Amino acid sequence: MYIVVLITVSNKKEAEHIASKLVNKKLAACVNIIPKIKSIFYWEGKIDKAEELLLIVKSKKSEFKGILKLVKSLHSYTVPEIIALPIISGEVKYLRWIDDCLR
Repeated sequence: MYIVVLITVSNKKEAEHIASKLVNKKLAACVNIIPKIKSIFYWEGKIDKAEELLLIVKSKKSEFKGILKLVKSLHSYTVPEIIALPIISGEVKYLRWIDDCLR
């Protein structure tokens, strides 16, 4: 099963570092980095706000444990967002490309 993993980070350096490691270790075929997202969330009993970057990771479910372990080891947050969503369908050649990248 193919997945998209969403990960928020605090700065560009952290985003690029995590993205590069995921691709270099063949845990992800591709990571998009979306800058300047505004997050509003509960933290320690109050509403908080932050400017963050969003990583969109294309991978496979079989790689999720490795993604989780790697991201947690590199991430600056106490409780990082690392959530996986299934890809229910996709262009066949693109999905094959993901397979090829993760070998």
